[in-house]
Amino acid sequence: MPSSQPLPPKENTLFKRILKCYEQKQYKNGLKFAKQILTNPKYADHGETLAMKGLTLNCLGRKEEAYDHVRKGLRNDLQSHVCWHVYGLLQRSDRKYDEAIKCYRNALKWDKENIQILRDLSLLQIQMRDVEGYRDTRFQLLQLRPAQRVSWIGYAMAYHLLKEYDMAMKVLEEYRKTQTPKQYDYEHSEMLLYQNEVMREAGVYQEALDHLNKYENQICDKLAIKEISAELNLKLNKFKEAEALYHDLTARNPENHEYYSCLEKAVRPANDEERLDLYKKIGALYPRAEAPRRLALNFTKGDVFEGLIDAYLRRAIHKGVPPLFVNLKSLYKDSEKVQIIEKLALSYLDSLEKNYTFSPKDLENPDIVLEAPTAYLWTLFYLAQHYDYLRKTELALKYIEMALEHTPTLIELFVIKGKIFKHAGDLKEAVECLDEAQSQDTADRYINSKCAKYMLRANMIKPAEEMCAKFTREGVSAMENLNEMQCMWFQIECARAYQRLNKYGEALKKCHELDRHFSEIIEDQFDFHTYCMRKMTLRAYVGLLRLEDIIRYHPFYFEAAKVAIEVYVHLHDHPVMDSGKTEEIDTENLTPKELKKLKSKQRRAERRKAEEKRKEEEKTAESKQQKNKHDAELDGPKEEELLPEKLERVENPLEQALHFLKPLQSFASGKIETHFLAFDIYSRKGKLLLMLQSIKRAQSIDANHPYLQYCLCELSRRADKEPNLPEAVSTVIRQELKKLLGDKDMKQYNDDFISRNSNSLGHLIEGARGLYILDPSAKDRAIELITQLGDNLTDRNLENCTKVLHLLCDTFKVESDAAEYQKNCHQLFHHATVFMPAQEDSTADGPTDDSKDCSKDDLKKSPRTDPRTPSNKT
Repeated sequence: MPSSQPLPPKENTLFKRILKCYEQKQYKNGLKFAKQILTNPKYADHGETLAMKGLTLNCLGRKEEAYDHVRKGLRNDLQSHVCWHVYGLLQRSDRKYDEAIKCYRNALKWDKENIQILRDLSLLQIQMRDVEGYRDTRFQLLQLRPAQRVSWIGYAMAYHLLKEYDMAMKVLEEYRKTQTPKQYDYEHSEMLLYQNEVMREAGVYQEALDHLNKYENQICDKLAIKEISAELNLKLNKFKEAEALYHDLTARNPENHEYYSCLEKAVRPANDEERLDLYKKIGALYPRAEAPRRLALNFTKGDVFEGLIDAYLRRAIHKGVPPLFVNLKSLYKDSEKVQIIEKLALSYLDSLEKNYTFSPKDLENPDIVLEAPTAYLWTLFYLAQHYDYLRKTELALKYIEMALEHTPTLIELFVIKGKIFKHAGDLKEAVECLDEAQSQDTADRYINSKCAKYMLRANMIKPAEEMCAKFTREGVSAMENLNEMQCMWFQIECARAYQRLNKYGEALKKCHELDRHFSEIIEDQFDFHTYCMRKMTLRAYVGLLRLEDIIRYHPFYFEAAKVAIEVYVHLHDHPVMDSGKTEEIDTENLTPKELKKLKSKQRRAERRKAEEKRKEEEKTAESKQQKNKHDAELDGPKEEELLPEKLERVENPLEQALHFLKPLQSFASGKIETHFLAFDIYSRKGKLLLMLQSIKRAQSIDANHPYLQYCLCELSRRADKEPNLPEAVSTVIRQELKKLLGDKDMKQYNDDFISRNSNSLGHLIEGARGLYILDPSAKDRAIELITQLGDNLTDRNLENCTKVLHLLCDTFKVESDAAEYQKNCHQLFHHATVFMPAQEDSTADGPTDDSKDCSKDDLKKSPRTDPRTPSNKT
């Protein structure tokens, strides 16, 4: 469409050069040509030239000037599709996708068939998941460019994403009819597999199977053909065909556990004996395969299991397989199997030490070959892990020390020793073990990372950063480089460490950095919308779109959001005071001499702080300059700098907590901790109905979770004592509580909860907390409940006992009871620094940990003692 402000031939040629310079990223030349047009008084207000100049300035990072020029150009020529398109591109560069879509739609009003604008609009629509709009735009593109493959595929994919499978299949079939595939045509092969995927999702399995058989010769991915055929035959109850296909697949890869699971469904064994025969036959066919021997251990029991596990253990120990315990750990849910494994491992140890065989009976065999000394070593290695899992720390340490005496240079031994100390509660000793392991092989990045992780668990943040610096980019601080590389495990551990050290601003900075990583991952998919269509990686593309839709379900995001919410809730309860105000109040009662000395000290501290800040800014500026040196086009918005001081002094912490909670409620609603975090926020906001909603959602996941009892008690207490509660809200809460509690009142219900769970320390802790908030005069009874350490408690572990100590110090504030309880726990957990008396505290010169007596240093709640967090046994 012709412009409403046409240019004469000379200026029009210059304008075309501006467009060409923009496409070729020759921005300075583009500005020169724009200047030649705009310096002419007749065309000083030419809208499209102003818009293109603004777009070019934006690419040079001059955003304010860019917006001024584009808006001015748009005002001068509102009917120009170029001006609207450019304004949309500018909004898109700032990730304001909704505004950009509006601009593109306005541009299409003046040029309805502009291919480029339609393409840009379709990209934004799929990015924002406006799939219906995407379908309409793709239909326009198909009408305008019916000869292009992308037009057909994009239109079909829109229907696929809308789950209108019939239309998607029709469009793909019409497109397929126009194709004449070449030999080994990978792109056509991918299109056929995508077509088959749509059929399978539509539930037309027979049609999908026929389609696969028909076009088998045109599909390059032969493994995919076999896997899909086997899956379809299984769904169509064609068990013989499926069995044959899965036998072929296991021959191709005998270590794939999924193949064995599907093979069982195809063979349909009547009992465990038939299942075992199936695995024995496959094991005989592929004697080097580990999977059939391992999978048979899952369902066998008694003597059969003992025979199989005996052979499995001997083979692994003979070969020296370090992850043997990890492979067998899932069997430890069955106590009978644990006893069998322990008996066999101990018998191996005894026989290997005396006879160099796994059993004395082996000596009767004249062809026996004696085991190498390494078999004894790996048996000790396994037993150390075995007893560590059972939390028999002394036995675990005994066997790992024996292993170290045998072979003091094996790195894996130091790693396991460190893990034993970590589980025993002595983080300083754990760090020393990992540091020793790392020193033996400084080129091993795994050991380096493991050591850094242990240091962070021990709150040794600076040493952890220095440890990671051995493998990060030179010239940039390790912390910054790890952030650039999106090393999320490190940032999460840092956030937890800062939280334990009460450095809340630093903890929040790490959480926000991680939140930005996920935003960047979502933004990065933008580049794939055109790439995947062009390269025909359609199945992977659909998988990417579906992954991005639930990306914030990822465990890394959940952990970061959890830490952020806990910190913001704490900041709401205990706001950070301005240090300057505190100093003003403190100086009122000082003598002139003391005041002068204090001011002098403050000035020195300020100068030192300013100097450190200047150096840090110079370093940051230098690293940013290096980072952006090769970036010709700065197309992303500048993000606000994350300042710890600002983050911890936020005006409304609960609103910030909700920012992290909402993605969890959308994507991680199946985790009970999500609803407990929601309860903590809403209880502080006084939203009783939302508290009730969180309780009901949590109850649907695990009705017997300990923390749920505390939530019920808190809601009941708040409902009874809230003076201005609306009648409708009060009625709903009463009705719902009656459904939950029955005919009992809250106190009686809590007493019954305590009686029902008298053998669970975790439940007794929450019952005692509920008892105390419902009736503060019952404090002594609550303390008596949680300080018992009888052998009848099924979960008398380090985590729960630490929670009790925190409660005695923070909630009940009973120093004498806490000291006595600390002393009693020290008898049970010798190595746990949290229970060591002050004079024996091994962390005095090492990591900062919650290990002091609460009378001297008030214990703070840390993530590992959070009542919402189940005990971690790994």
